[in-house]
Amino acid sequence: MSTAKTAQATKTTPTAPAPDVLIVGAGLYGLTLAERIATQLRRRVLLIDRRSHIGGNCYSAFDPETGIECHQYGAHLFHTSDETVWAYANQFTTFTNYVHKVYTTHHGEVFPLPINLGTINQFFHAAYTPAEARALITEQAQSAPAEPQNLAEQGISLIGQPLFDAFIKNYTAKQWQTPAEELSPDIIKRLPVRYTYDNRYFNNTHEGLPTDGYEAWFKNMLRAGGDLVEVRLDTDYFTDPAIQTLRATQPLTIFTGPIDQYFDYRFGELKWRSLTLEKEVLDVDDFQGCPVMNYADLEPTYTRIHEFKHFHPERHTDCYAPGSGKTVIVREYSKTWHRGDEPYYPVNTADDRAKLAQYQALAAETPNLIFGGRLGAYAYLDMDQTIAAALAQFETLKSRFNA
Repeated sequence: MSTAKTAQATKTTPTAPAPDVLIVGAGLYGLTLAERIATQLRRRVLLIDRRSHIGGNCYSAFDPETGIECHQYGAHLFHTSDETVWAYANQFTTFTNYVHKVYTTHHGEVFPLPINLGTINQFFHAAYTPAEARALITEQAQSAPAEPQNLAEQGISLIGQPLFDAFIKNYTAKQWQTPAEELSPDIIKRLPVRYTYDNRYFNNTHEGLPTDGYEAWFKNMLRAGGDLVEVRLDTDYFTDPAIQTLRATQPLTIFTGPIDQYFDYRFGELKWRSLTLEKEVLDVDDFQGCPVMNYADLEPTYTRIHEFKHFHPERHTDCYAPGSGKTVIVREYSKTWHRGDEPYYPVNTADDRAKLAQYQALAAETPNLIFGGRLGAYAYLDMDQTIAAALAQFETLKSRFNA
């Protein structure tokens, strides 16, 4: 059992020592800094979160009906080529040898993703060699301008018009509810295309899932901090009376929530994409035969389906074994974010970037305040990038404590 205090055992008494650092948000960024500050600087940390669990959007839980581990906020896959991040994460969990592979359904036919030689040959009903496939895509990409100005032009420049129309155009329209011609080219600049039959989704050196699940990983991080880390869940930074009293003392605060919310949307809202996730337990052994199936056409309206038992084929408990007769799927729909929704993907228009600069300037003038994480930085960050950013922030914190 973790020695870190839980939400049920963290009622602060009048004689309790004040924290040296208040961290708002128990996602991966906040957890990493809480662990580092406690174990390396031996300072007291109060870590709060408005949710009833740690881990932010990376949180997973075991479905009570089936026993299958389900990612509560959409699939989260750990992958990195950063050796420092890999070494850090392995202090708190081991990883499986899971390799992420994705498939997509288009016009009733299933294709491998990302675009690779198998996708190309299947789509064109051909048997191209790598050189022939490369020459074909190069020819089909010529309709794109030399300097793409939007997502559609960028996508065509990478994979050609036919493949873009089949696999990207309508999927993007569903995901962003905006035509590709109106979206930034930056969104798709890293779209991979491989002229081999390699259909691994990621190119990183290291990849896997935490062996015992995400929650176990995160609890181990808190356990390392021991009594120097106090955790309060179901605690809202803006409304909790005890936190309001603490705020009045202006402690060093690391805020990982939305930066525009912190400043009461003074310069307007930053735009996000949100998701609706519909979970269903099915009385079948296997629904789709893979962890993630994308749907590239406008219909159905969901963008993809996750089937979580496929994330851990190494597990041999009854719920994962063949013949279990049960599986859990989640249909994912994209939607426009409104206050009260969970923000997932920053839209990041020129207007958003201008507002962000104003908020960041205001933050720089606010004493004892640091913003970080996906929401605080208004940036789409993979898990390894989040850890790397937190570790970098920790290095700058050392000077504050003469370490």
